[in-house]
Amino acid sequence: MSRFKKLILGAVAAIAISAPASAETLRWGGRADIYSLDPDSIASTFNLSFLNHIYEGLVRYDASFKIEPALATKWELIDNKVWRFTLRQGVKFHNGADFTADDVIASLNRVTDPASPLRGNIPLYVSSKKVDDHTVDIEVSAPTSLFLNDMTNIFMFSGKWLKDNNTEKPTAVDTKTEGFATHNTNGTGPFKLESRVADSKTVLLVNDLWWDEKKHNLDRIEYMPIASPATRVAALLSGEVDLVDSAPIQDLPRLESTPGLTVLKKQEFRTVFLGFNRKEKLEDGRPSPFNDVRVRQAVEAAIDRDLINAKVMRGLARPSGSLIAPEIAGYAKSLDTYSKADPERAKALLKEAGQEGLKFTYMCSNDESINEEDFCAGIANMLKRAGFDVSIDIAPRAVQSPKRTQGKADMFNLSWANEPTLDAYSILAQVLSTKNDKVGVSNYGGWSYPELDKLVAQAVQEPDVAKRLALEEAALKIAKDDTILVPLHQQPIAWATQAKVKSVDFRSDNKPRHWLTQMAGD
Repeated sequence: MSRFKKLILGAVAAIAISAPASAETLRWGGRADIYSLDPDSIASTFNLSFLNHIYEGLVRYDASFKIEPALATKWELIDNKVWRFTLRQGVKFHNGADFTADDVIASLNRVTDPASPLRGNIPLYVSSKKVDDHTVDIEVSAPTSLFLNDMTNIFMFSGKWLKDNNTEKPTAVDTKTEGFATHNTNGTGPFKLESRVADSKTVLLVNDLWWDEKKHNLDRIEYMPIASPATRVAALLSGEVDLVDSAPIQDLPRLESTPGLTVLKKQEFRTVFLGFNRKEKLEDGRPSPFNDVRVRQAVEAAIDRDLINAKVMRGLARPSGSLIAPEIAGYAKSLDTYSKADPERAKALLKEAGQEGLKFTYMCSNDESINEEDFCAGIANMLKRAGFDVSIDIAPRAVQSPKRTQGKADMFNLSWANEPTLDAYSILAQVLSTKNDKVGVSNYGGWSYPELDKLVAQAVQEPDVAKRLALEEAALKIAKDDTILVPLHQQPIAWATQAKVKSVDFRSDNKPRHWLTQMAGD
């Protein structure tokens, strides 16, 4: 072989060795856009799960939903009132700043601010103090390990970045309170923000300086909200997107029979239920009829859960009489019962309550729960057959969520996955408890049950797990007996992928974790 030819071959080999692996992009289509880039701005599971690609907590769940280290490497409970966290050293924010105890303090002050929409996600928090640059003490109001579960959704900011950009106070989606963190990010997570055009595309790039072992092979994530189910399916079939995380359940047979596509499906932890305006007066000035338990019972008697599942949910939901799924700690089979629909009983209850022909508005979203627009129409028809005069107010969740939060809906849909706690304490504390500065953050109807509140307060102070769960069951029984809410079902979830997506982490919490996603490559 000539010397010249050897030189050429050597150069080619050197180029091959030094050339980077082919860039892998995940094109991800979802049902709706995220609300904000500020993880403290709204208690939305999807918003938080998306931002978990950018921001991280001190701890996280492993594949079995057990607590494992993240930005903290270890922790211990001191004197049953203080959790001492030892922080991971060498962690960098996306802007290059070191992660220290000062950042934890700033992040906790921000998320527990009275104006924070996420303060209900950390109800046991009392205060925090710096021990040294890599040690933080967090005082809690109860010694339960549920605090660690809650901390999986409390993300860490750079304190200096917050201060430098005048965004130390949390923003809030529902009140349209914005700030620098609404449109900009600086986390420690596996991906960093490249660009965002709301309702169009959000692009993330891999963070090559991430502290953790890299288990994905992605260089870029392009997230595109596609509200129309038909358009979402078309985008997948045409190859415009590689993955949809909300495959329309009515299209699953078609997708499952299409070569090159994979469909993943299961029932979510999330329970969908109805809530009522329990304030003294409705928005139109009438005394609220829903303060009469007979009216609430009439609503429940009118609803045919099995028909909704068969016709609207394609048999893929789990009709439920329970406000929590069987997988959630605190679930009691004895409370997971419901009667068949009985329109005549509903009419009798309305007559007894003096509310025959009750007129009210049922508020729904068309992009929140699975097939919500369809099951809303079905429920409205069932209520009409039972003697109610009901009209539907339907719009995107961005429009409806503020009305629901501000108590302006007569009857409304709500869903709860009990995340990140994965325990009945979540719905008991955040939804069913009387609203104050610590609990009841998502009590949108204004109900109040002192006996339930007392049981919830006792449960969180009880270190014995069996005794705590018994207290939670007793509180859930009050909720069921008084029909505070009407559970409908645990909703189905389905993802669908192109063959180029080799593997994704798909769990019943329906949270994308694309730092675990593998593309098949060329």
